[in-house]
This record gives sequence, structure tokens and C-alpha cells, in this order.
Amino acid sequence: MTTAFPLAWPEGWPRTPDSQRKWSLPGGRARSQDWNTVVKRLRDELSRLGARNVVLSTNQPIRQDGQPYAAKRAIEDPGAAVFFTLRGRQLAMAQNGYQLLIDNIRSIALAIEYLRGLERHGGGTMMDRAFAGFEALPPPSTKRPWREVLCVFDDRRTWSLAEVEATYRNLAKRAHPDAGGSDARMAELNAAIADARKELGA
Repeated sequence: MTTAFPLAWPEGWPRTPDSQRKWSLPGGRARSQDWNTVVKRLRDELSRLGARNVVLSTNQPIRQDGQPYAAKRAIEDPGAAVFFTLRGRQLAMAQNGYQLLIDNIRSIALAIEYLRGLERHGGGTMMDRAFAGFEALPPPSTKRPWREVLCVFDDRRTWSLAEVEATYRNLAKRAHPDAGGSDARMAELNAAIADARKELGA
């Protein structure tokens, strides 16, 4: 599962106004529910569903190791959207009805779990009909090509992964929030190096 920053909200999905967001999911907010636990549950539910090409989009900047940056301030829009392919269809689910991002992600995971129950109980056709309502266009792409982000877009030469990694490290030193950079710039660099590693065979 890939994480994408900032939040790309799927077209046609209603948003809950700030003043109407609920404090927590029914049953209260479990203490054990942290970022890793919640994201793993969503990933597991999507895997059991058979989803492919999964992208979780939020306003939470993510470090290179997949962990969220320590929150310096509350996330203004704690919504979450997940885009995925299922049986050849591009689908999307989104939630921003709760005040915390992890509760919105948990809500999506729970919804997928319940929908999978339709199939387990002999209602595969019902599940397909239910998911038909989640068809969506792919998430809007505002991401720059990784070569542009990492300043290695000179086509006159071939860049090795080692060179790209070195360039990334130099840029990351200046872009890191602790060095006067920003969460958004650091997130863009992290996404770019991840794309570079995929393309260059890391």
C-alpha cells in the first residue's frame, strides 16, 4: 500500500463539516489504536478483499521509513481516502466524519470488513452491487516526476541508483522540518525516492 500526501478527496464523496465531526467511533477510542495498527488493519482488510494498486491519501506527512512525522500541530482536515483496483474497476472510499485521522482510517477498514461479510455469507453479487457505488476516477495526480523533484532530469546521461540516493540525501538535509524545511517538501522527496527505487530496481 502506497501513502500519498496531501489528501486527494474522491470526486462525488460528501465531506462532513468541521462542526459536525464526531469525537470517536462507536465504542470509544481504543488506546492501542496508533498509526501502525490502524494502517495495518486497513491494509489487511484490502488484501483479504483482493484489492490491488492501493493508495491511502491523507494530510499526514510520512517519513521515509513509513512512519508519520511527530505532529507539531493538529491536522486541519483529518480525512482519509483510499483508492484501489478491484476486479478491474477503480474504486474509492473516503471518510472525514471523525475528529482524528486514525478514526477515519479505522472507519474505512471497518466498512470494508462489513462489506466482505456479504461475500462470506453467499452474497457475492450483493457485494459487487455494493461496491459499484464506490467506482471512481483515479486520484488526481499533482505529483511531479521523481527526476524533477530530485533534480536528475538531464536526459543526456544515465543516473545510477547510488547517485540518485546521494542527491536525495543532500536535498533531504535541507528539506527536513528540523533544518528549516517543511513537512510537504520532505514528503515530496520521500515519494520521489520511492518512485526512483521502483524504477531503477532497488
